Amino acid sequence: MTTAGRWLIEKVNSGLVRGFLLVVGLFWLVPTIGLLISSLRSPEDLSASGWWTVFGKPSQLTFDSYRKLLENGDITDSLVNTVLITVPATLLVVFIGSLAGYAFAWMEFPGRDWWFLAVVGLLVVPVQVALIPIAELFGKIGLFGSVFGVVLFHVGFGLPFAVFLLRNFFAEIPRELLEAARLDGAGELRLFFRVVMPLGGPAIASLAIFQFLWVWNDMLVALVFTNADSQPITVALQTQVRQFGNNIDVLAPGAFISMVIPLAVFFAFQRQFVSGVMAGAVK
Repeated sequence: MTTAGRWLIEKVNSGLVRGFLLVVGLFWLVPTIGLLISSLRSPEDLSASGWWTVFGKPSQLTFDSYRKLLENGDITDSLVNTVLITVPATLLVVFIGSLAGYAFAWMEFPGRDWWFLAVVGLLVVPVQVALIPIAELFGKIGLFGSVFGVVLFHVGFGLPFAVFLLRNFFAEIPRELLEAARLDGAGELRLFFRVVMPLGGPAIASLAIFQFLWVWNDMLVALVFTNADSQPITVALQTQVRQFGNNIDVLAPGAFISMVIPLAVFFAFQRQFVSGVMAGAVK
């Protein structure tokens, strides 16, 4: 290793650099902290002063805003809709993408490479291009405005990336390991569930996090394909913003809940996420 490289490593490992990174991390957390504190203040306090004044007056903190939020039927229903949209859209993309990725990586069938190129080509198709045609199609078959229709849209646009990611990861599995399992009498399905899926855990976790965050935070697709009965939390909060002066005490706790759930999912699977992202970077 060169002297410059050794010097750089020593600096990165030094307490000064770690302290600097800690300060940067705290700086990026300021909006989240501000939103949390704002969600614990009354509308009168929110209108009178900034959220940072709570450090001098802790008595401003109250859970009344969360109580009012739970009494707001539009917000609670939208949270349920968000879960009903996000969880199936994530699980279906992970499951179907895993099967397709395994097939493209280890199964021989006519036109396999051409089909994979077609899937990769779908990655460049923007969501905006398909909004109107699919909206018309859903209207004809009775899916427009339903949770199921939104799930189908997210699954369709999430699968190309899922297949691309998992196919490349599964292709790195040693062929000898799969051949040994086949010699032991394992069929393709058993091989997939008993060998490939456990080995592909980091990549699958990374895909699940990406898909979950994308669907949970989506508003464009939800604005087009949902109605008042099926709208997720992002659309419900956007609707509440139009009446900002009347329900400011609902916006802050609603926005914080909408943000903290995907954060919790990310931190719960961050170890697998990092392993999946770094897979292949170091041999």
